[in-house]
Amino acid sequence: MSYATYFESFDVNKLLEQFPLDQAFTDKFKAISREQLRAEQNEKFLRCVARAWQIPFYQRLWGNAGIKPEDIRSLDDITKLPVFGKHEIMASVEANPPLGDFHGWQDGTEAGNKPLVFHTTSGTTGRPQPLVFSPHSREVQSLLLARLYRWQGMKPGDVVHSVYGHGMINGGHYVREAITHYTQALFCSAGTGIEMRSAQQVQLMKNMGTNVIVGFADYIKKLADVAREQGLEPGKDIPVRMICGHLGRESRESLSAAWGGVELYDWYGVGDTGAIAGQGPDQDGLYLMEDAQYVEILGVDDGQIVADGEVGDMVVTCLYKDDIYPIIRFNTHDVTRVLTTPSSLGMNLRRIEGFLGRSDNMVKIRGINVFPQAMAPILEEHAAFAGEFICMASRDATGRDELAVHVETHAALDDEAVNAAFCALLRQRLGVEMGVVLCAPGSLAPLTGIEVRQKPVRLIDKRFA
Repeated sequence: MSYATYFESFDVNKLLEQFPLDQAFTDKFKAISREQLRAEQNEKFLRCVARAWQIPFYQRLWGNAGIKPEDIRSLDDITKLPVFGKHEIMASVEANPPLGDFHGWQDGTEAGNKPLVFHTTSGTTGRPQPLVFSPHSREVQSLLLARLYRWQGMKPGDVVHSVYGHGMINGGHYVREAITHYTQALFCSAGTGIEMRSAQQVQLMKNMGTNVIVGFADYIKKLADVAREQGLEPGKDIPVRMICGHLGRESRESLSAAWGGVELYDWYGVGDTGAIAGQGPDQDGLYLMEDAQYVEILGVDDGQIVADGEVGDMVVTCLYKDDIYPIIRFNTHDVTRVLTTPSSLGMNLRRIEGFLGRSDNMVKIRGINVFPQAMAPILEEHAAFAGEFICMASRDATGRDELAVHVETHAALDDEAVNAAFCALLRQRLGVEMGVVLCAPGSLAPLTGIEVRQKPVRLIDKRFA
């Protein structure tokens, strides 16, 4: 039996031409008009839609919404299509185990009969979700991430320390592929604190001369503390010059200072879609990779497109996924806003502010929407903050919702003045009263999972227990 191997199933030279790197990337998006970009997006979108109609999941999703193939004639019609998210994918998996019917792997079509790359999400918001990729979509995702890393300053010969998770989790594997396939940096795949203890990671970084760290901000900051505990000075004994990671709402200033004043670069993506946006050299918002991703911002409550500058859910259509698993209007439930100021680099790409929180992790307290991730930069304004926190949502017998923020602190746990100061800070910044519980440094680790998870837990919701 004859069939294509992984590398025979796509043309890497064509891929590099379609999704350029370095100067070719910036030249293209300084020269291209929004009209030209829209035409490019439209052509890719229609190929994705045609493939999706061959897949039972989309036949069901779109058919139940009364959509017919002739209803979608261009990208202008995208809002006719319903959004979907992890809930719909997991329902597909439950009905059609083990991989669901949201993809078309081995469905008898040329698009579906390709090698499969299989991983899962980390399970931060519940049971891990299957993630499936064709070789082509896998390599485009890796190339897009490498494009961002190279744009941000990753160079040949850099020693890159990665704290992304492995096992079945997509993150560590995907980042490794991006760096080893499309840069000439040396990649050290350390993983999370459970895969390689923090103290060992610090020694590895020292021995290898690590100068770039990639991963989630929370754990990267913790590694600086561990280095100091071992008598090492981050930025000097471990000569890190750049951190490229998911910075979220954490304070950039404190993370940079923890590693000796290094440059920080944020990027955003989810397991299904790969890299969606990232900071450029101007560090002014995250540039959307619009040759590969079509992003809509929809109102959290009504699902309608919001004006630029307004907050909403990121809904993503992957314009390059037209084979095994098309992704059309996937609701990430990650919240952001589109920036309205022009690019100082002259790039004709839209920019987003970055990750502002999760709409499915949002708590409404007396009419105010509160995102747990928004707590970090507020708490860091007080010198007594020891770097970790977790929110506890509860509901009393009258149906009133309450939120208590458990905060690790250097102060005494019964210090009423410090407690009141944290309460005042949160009330002033978020516009609603909430409780604060002072905790000893390190005591919240079993709840946040800071040592063992890619993304620490920031909310324990007891309202529906």
